[in-house]
Amino acid sequence: MFSFQSIKVVKVSKERYCLSLIWNNCRFRFYNGDPIASVSKPQALPPAERPIGFEHLAFEYKIAIDKGWKPTDYWTEEKPKEIKPSRSMLDDAVKQKLSQGYSRHYNKQFKWIASILKKELKSTVPTAKRVADFLDNSRWSIATKNNFRRHYIALEKTLNMYGYQGSIKTFTSNRRCPAKLHKPYRDVQAILTEIMEYNRALHLCCLLSYGCLLRPHREIRLLTWADISEDFNQISLSGNQNKGKRNRIVPVGEYIKPYLKAFKSPLSTNEDNVFTGKKEPYNPDYFKTLWTRYKRKSKLIEKDQTLYSFRHTGAIQVYEKTGSLTKLQQVMGHSSLQVSLTYLRGLEVKQLDVFDMPSLR
Repeated sequence: MFSFQSIKVVKVSKERYCLSLIWNNCRFRFYNGDPIASVSKPQALPPAERPIGFEHLAFEYKIAIDKGWKPTDYWTEEKPKEIKPSRSMLDDAVKQKLSQGYSRHYNKQFKWIASILKKELKSTVPTAKRVADFLDNSRWSIATKNNFRRHYIALEKTLNMYGYQGSIKTFTSNRRCPAKLHKPYRDVQAILTEIMEYNRALHLCCLLSYGCLLRPHREIRLLTWADISEDFNQISLSGNQNKGKRNRIVPVGEYIKPYLKAFKSPLSTNEDNVFTGKKEPYNPDYFKTLWTRYKRKSKLIEKDQTLYSFRHTGAIQVYEKTGSLTKLQQVMGHSSLQVSLTYLRGLEVKQLDVFDMPSLR
């Protein structure tokens, strides 16, 4: 005896919906009214109206069910064929992931996982238990283990298509990683002077990271003249240009303007990249490579001081000058105050002085 259990509107992707109908413990999905001879096509409506359109369609399906319609009249669900895991499943899953348009960095992580597991597991088929055992017994740092675990769990969803079963979440857990101290600079001017003598592009990158609190590898590297006001007083980034996904406007200090102006030629257009002078920016690892080479020659850089230390040093100054977490959040482009608090905690900023503590009068 077939029985109707539930029907609800389900969001499939950003602007796509469907009806999920549970019938005799089996799920059926419907995207329009064709199965019940209805002309309703809510997916064709404007995005904002689609949820309501599907609610109306769900009501039509309920009426059809009351009149005797069954989903099996339209669609007989076949039992999926059992897929046996194969030695090539890892390569197949990674290939599938790479075809889905993820970022260069994300794809690089999947390739790294595949190369590591093929080397460690040799010719055996990967299973959740074997991968978890390898991860637990590896000599990696906690941060590297967490990174591997996070990306492998994302890969497992695709591995399931090739016969993989289970999840390493059953056998391993995310470990708490000790806070890494990004050591701030004590003498920013001296460091910047040394960098200027080494490479002027790297110097401007560090200057913008310190003075405008921009992130080096994307926000600064991809800057165009359209992002900078004509009087060089501010830099404006749209949501798709920064990690926080929000529009961001930061002022440009007077000490930065001369160096910024020096990169703009009379022939520069708004579409030109600030550093290359062309529409094409430098490759994603450009400043990372420059910094590595500079650090080998530097006599001033200390342990745990990185390219990001300029942004961190600037953040400390903003907080110490204003005492405002809200302002720090705005200029740093953080998504929430909690992120800013975590950021300051990681930098080990002293937020209380002895004079701030309770005393007896």
